[in-house]
Amino acid sequence: MSSEIAKYIDHTLLSPNATSKEIERLCDEAKEFGFFAVCVNPYFVRQAVKSLSSSNVAVATVIGFPLGQNLTDIKIAETQKAIFEGAEEIDMVINISALKDGQHDYVREEIRAIVRAAKDHLVKVIIECDLLTNEEKSVATRLAMEAGAGMVKTSTGFVRDGKGATVEDIQLMKKVLGESNIGIKASAGIRDLEKAKSLIDAGATRLGTSAGIGIVKGDKAIQAAY
Repeated sequence: MSSEIAKYIDHTLLSPNATSKEIERLCDEAKEFGFFAVCVNPYFVRQAVKSLSSSNVAVATVIGFPLGQNLTDIKIAETQKAIFEGAEEIDMVINISALKDGQHDYVREEIRAIVRAAKDHLVKVIIECDLLTNEEKSVATRLAMEAGAGMVKTSTGFVRDGKGATVEDIQLMKKVLGESNIGIKASAGIRDLEKAKSLIDAGATRLGTSAGIGIVKGDKAIQAAY
């Protein structure tokens, strides 16, 4: 088992039919295997915070998930409530339609508003690479950097037939970020140790996956529901 890889992992359960019992198991696994964080839907933040209160595992939640189409005021309210409930990290989805329409100021200012609402908590900006061209990925990464985000993230994992995290996308993000200290979270489709290592080697500083246990054990690829 690789404790080194474990520290990269956000142990994730964002299924629409997740139960409290499954969230409890997720938190227990995160403590047992030494994952960096759990990532859960806002409804389960309070439970996760309580379950992990005596551990070093962080609690992350998602905002505007999975489509990114909520109005900015709603995303701000979601963020504020999540922080109040005890979330330590925020994974927000950009407004992909606004990006594709060339409304770059809107996208930048929405991210900036979430960063302000999160205060000193880490904000990861999900740009949903599977729906973007390389040029759009570059623009989205730059906008997140300009807005003061702490991390840029590849995917929600909810795009049908999507590729999820790829080495090429991580490399592209890293190139755009340059000397910035902004992190990169690879998420979706990470199902084995080999894939995890390739993404880290490409520049990922965090991995979002529901297959974390298999990854740290070095198991062969398994189907991961993200």
